Amino acid sequence: MAKDKMKTMDGTKAAAYVSYAFTECACIFPITPSSPMAEYVDEWSAQGLKNIFGQTVDVTEMQSEAGAAAAMHGALCAGALTTSYTASQGLLLMIPSMYKIAGELLPGVLHVTARSIATHALNIFGDHSDVMSTVQTGFALLCSNSVQEVIDIGGVAHLAAIKSRVPFLHFYDGFRTSHEQQKVEVIDYDDFAKLVDMDAVKAFRDNSLNPDRPVIRGSNQNPDIFFQAREACSPFFEPVPDIVNEYMQEIGKITGREYKPFDYYGAPDAENIIVAMGSVCDTAEETINYLMAKGEKVGLIKVHLYRPFSAKYFFNVYPQTVKRIAVLDRIKTPGSPGEPLYNDICNLFFNADVEKPLVVGGRYGLGSKDTLPSDIVAVYENLKADEPKSNFTISIIDDVSFTSLERGEDIDVAPAGTIQCKFFGLGSDGTVGANKQAVEIINDHTDLFAQAYFAYDSKKSGGITVSHLRFGKKPIKAPYLINTADFISCSNQSYVNVYDLTAGLKPGGAFLLNCVWSPEELEEKLPAKIKRYLAKSKINFFTINAVEIARELGLGNRTNMIMQAAFFKLARVIPIDEAVGYMKDQIMKAYGKKGDKIVNMNNASVDAGINNIVKIDIPAAWADAADEPVVEKEEPDFIKNVLRIMAKNEGDTLPVSAFKGAEDGTFPPGTAKYEKRGVAAFVPRWIKENCIQCNQCSFVCPHAAIRPILLTEEELKNAPAAFETKPAIGKQLSGLAYRIQVTPLDCMGCEV
Repeated sequence: MAKDKMKTMDGTKAAAYVSYAFTECACIFPITPSSPMAEYVDEWSAQGLKNIFGQTVDVTEMQSEAGAAAAMHGALCAGALTTSYTASQGLLLMIPSMYKIAGELLPGVLHVTARSIATHALNIFGDHSDVMSTVQTGFALLCSNSVQEVIDIGGVAHLAAIKSRVPFLHFYDGFRTSHEQQKVEVIDYDDFAKLVDMDAVKAFRDNSLNPDRPVIRGSNQNPDIFFQAREACSPFFEPVPDIVNEYMQEIGKITGREYKPFDYYGAPDAENIIVAMGSVCDTAEETINYLMAKGEKVGLIKVHLYRPFSAKYFFNVYPQTVKRIAVLDRIKTPGSPGEPLYNDICNLFFNADVEKPLVVGGRYGLGSKDTLPSDIVAVYENLKADEPKSNFTISIIDDVSFTSLERGEDIDVAPAGTIQCKFFGLGSDGTVGANKQAVEIINDHTDLFAQAYFAYDSKKSGGITVSHLRFGKKPIKAPYLINTADFISCSNQSYVNVYDLTAGLKPGGAFLLNCVWSPEELEEKLPAKIKRYLAKSKINFFTINAVEIARELGLGNRTNMIMQAAFFKLARVIPIDEAVGYMKDQIMKAYGKKGDKIVNMNNASVDAGINNIVKIDIPAAWADAADEPVVEKEEPDFIKNVLRIMAKNEGDTLPVSAFKGAEDGTFPPGTAKYEKRGVAAFVPRWIKENCIQCNQCSFVCPHAAIRPILLTEEELKNAPAAFETKPAIGKQLSGLAYRIQVTPLDCMGCEV
């Protein structure tokens, strides 16, 4: 594989790269997590990048997704090959125009980062709720399961739309495939151009609305002819599966990667198989390898072309030995006998002249719920039961409707030699950006494959981030969070008292903690649970005072480059001298225009990160460290039973019954007062002598951690001796004392 064709990118950049090639007009409106696709297209257009027609893309941002879809409809009517990008409620707003685009046989393409729809609560993360809401529109639905497939199959969507006149919705999992960085092989625009049916392009343009050749399009039809005219489009949809398959074969000739509308993976004589689409297919593939090594006859049918649904291409790959099928849907349809893909498979076999297998269905991954290999094992184990459970759920504990399959013990299905690393950071502290750079360094400068995925909470900036990085000699198919790590880094010392940082760290692994504590202070500061784990699992424990280093270098609270350098030193993914060179090259690219001072500061942070690591000798007594007595607080049940668990990043352990009484999404107000994290390394200090009582500092503090206080004479008498105040200014405040009070537990250390 040509090294210059290998690039590091996530799913959104891959979709933007492919779509730009075929797009003349892009009608856009941002919505998470699809926004980067439109941003890349807009950026490349501004830079003058040419598509396969020798044009820069005309990008138009509208005022809503409904407007973007309507503009897309109009541009297509005018004869411009047009694309848009969206997700979730944004896609729902496009549905009226989607009916028109499909009904008028206009070859537009939507790229969708499939995302949950707000129901009892808003969720900005991934599932297939939005895509499944469009199945009646007449758009063909084409699914990619990985970042590489977004490149390959995304191209098929555009090529097939042009040739067939049927518009395509190309989708992939939002906040998984969309934000997962991988090493992929890009396809040259020249290769794409050779595959375009230019006769179909000419016919499309000749059919456009033009005052030189007037026609009426979009008429009103009455009951006498509407039904017949609606059925007249069927001949255009019938050849779509063959057209898609044809272009998949052409892409295969270019890349060596074979695709079909349905792909099979697993034992040729499989008896139990899964049918699914989306990133879970990669998880299933790795699990199948694990189970086949143990002699199991299991397999997987991966759905790419969901609409039109082709029985021919399904049975072309269906093993005749299959006795039982589990269909996995990433959507919940209350009141339905089954979810959409399950119903399609049942209908398929009802009408097929084949031996009927037992078919059961289940739900997974709603709102980006992580699906682990052990969940896939549970699905296959269910198929072995005398009476397999249908309408099941995985990855959760349903103790209300009892639909859930029990997750077995964690299994590691990663290829031998894969290095797995986790990084705990604070949103906007630079940890995520540094890890993206680390992956780019390894992917772009070595023959290794690297994967990166970044788990955020919905606070985003200021919330916890956990970066999951994998490195190996083979392509990495692991679209789930790391639960067995070789290396764990924590950038914020306050986390040791909040999260289970060392959970899943392999015996003999490495743990790096950024803290201001000396080795002697660790005895007092570290909780007993972490001490026991470090000692019993023979963990290599390191600390670094990146906070102080960053201050000394003038970097403020940006410790990311220091921690990244320390990671390369300890993880030994590549030789440290090479890593330093690559990091400094990246610094020059990123900051070179800002002058030597900025470049030199960041270069110094790399050197400091390597030279200031402290190896901690773990005392044997830590193996028997005793937990501090738990002091029970008087708190509402919701706080104790739900919020406290969520705040520890352990919400996945909550069963369905925890939300009895909150089925409609109702939560009590005022819960923020119980969530005191204390994550700031430095907090503001009120300087009484300088204060003019303008309260501007309180006004601009984004987290309400700086608060003006007025005290009566009686309150002042009861205040601690060190509680400084000054007389309040203002006639109406006569006799009151004034003070600015900082709440350290709420402060984020943002230095605004």
